[in-house]
Amino acid sequence: MWKRKKRARSAEPLPLELCDLCARTFPADEAVREYVPDSSAVHPTRDWFDGLRPVTACCEAHLAAVRDRYRLRPFVQEELWAAKIDRALATGTHVLTMVQLGCRTGLHEPEIRRAIAWHNDHLPPDLEP
Repeated sequence: MWKRKKRARSAEPLPLELCDLCARTFPADEAVREYVPDSSAVHPTRDWFDGLRPVTACCEAHLAAVRDRYRLRPFVQEELWAAKIDRALATGTHVLTMVQLGCRTGLHEPEIRRAIAWHNDHLPPDLEP
């Protein structure tokens, strides 16, 4: 009988990264990473990363271009607060009172009210109340 040669296969696929500027894929060990300020970014579990967006690039020049893009975007505190409220409402039990919402988000009532107003002002036209 004929015997086939077994091909050597790697145990795991090579992890790839995606450049946030050019969308090129490249090996993870070549990635250039940084956190940039972004009021729409909240971390799902670590609130000390709220307001910081992780970005990945294939080279320093592309990282600088991504950094400049976020530098031009205004940092809106109410947007960050609204994202924190959204995270609090999406996880755990439902929040019933303003005090409970404040405890979960670390926000005070005036900040919560400003965040809700900002959120309502930025609803898509088809979702407006």
